[in-house]
Amino acid sequence: MTAKLLDVSSLTIAFPRGTPVADFGFAIGEGETVAVVGESGSGKSLTALAIMRLLPRTARIASGSIGFRGRDLLALPEPDMRKVRGREIAMIFQEPMTSLNPVLTVGKQIAEVLRLHEGLSAEAARKRSIELLDLVRVADPHLRVDDFPHRLSGGMRQRVMIAMAVACRPKLLIADEPTTALDVTIQAQVLDLLDRLRRELGMALMLITHDLGIVGQWADRVVVLYAGRGAEEADAGPLLEDPLHPYTKGLLAASPRLDARLHYTAGALREIPGSIATAQREPGCPFVPRCAMALPSCRISPPPLEEIRPRRLLACPPTAAQEQANASAVGR
Repeated sequence: MTAKLLDVSSLTIAFPRGTPVADFGFAIGEGETVAVVGESGSGKSLTALAIMRLLPRTARIASGSIGFRGRDLLALPEPDMRKVRGREIAMIFQEPMTSLNPVLTVGKQIAEVLRLHEGLSAEAARKRSIELLDLVRVADPHLRVDDFPHRLSGGMRQRVMIAMAVACRPKLLIADEPTTALDVTIQAQVLDLLDRLRRELGMALMLITHDLGIVGQWADRVVVLYAGRGAEEADAGPLLEDPLHPYTKGLLAASPRLDARLHYTAGALREIPGSIATAQREPGCPFVPRCAMALPSCRISPPPLEEIRPRRLLACPPTAAQEQANASAVGR
């Protein structure tokens, strides 16, 4: 991996009635695309909000650190953190229709970011807003800049959100389910746009998704998150070709795949029994209630995420999953 840009370590997020993210850590290198995948309720969006320090008031960060360019974001005073948001770290939220202000034109909303962080005049900010709309391939940007969000399609609204996010050329862009509710053609266009902007602007990208179909094409590395704990982490290709954690295998078995040569894609799609709501926080592995490979030891304590070979991390005790990992390493 290239030099670390973001380093999340032992992050624990607590609510009055539970701990949805516990001892979670991962890193993103400069210019890298890292996909954080998992079912709804895994803690993906909460982790992103923690990085931005935009957690709900009922939530608190119980422990851990979030390092970014040599600084611990959790230790920054709020005025300093405001300078980081939008300028150094930007985020594309899940639903553009609810994230955009319905009573302001899209041009004014983009211009607000530029005036706040870049100190541009109203005229200069409007001109730059048009340039940004053109950058994200919005047709007739000089006309669309005066449109209200309800006059744009879902794909166009998502492009406006991307334009706002990249307005100040951030070092890290967090895209939280950026293709939700979009048809497959628009999904591909949005993801291609994000990848092009990443390369052109020299950004790193944290891609949050539950759609494994987009991971192989767009991500460099994949972090699998289950019930707020890291389950597996690897480069995208090896993880998709040779999943080791029972949860990762279940996600892939439940996802349509074109390559039927892989054993876990053959036949009908298979769902993971149960739901994430049954996850145990203590004392054992949270995946135990849904895992067909669980051993008695799995109920004692959650397994740590450990490096089993270079660039391959796994949180699973020496069960069949570990044996498979060792066999695969020997086979190589």
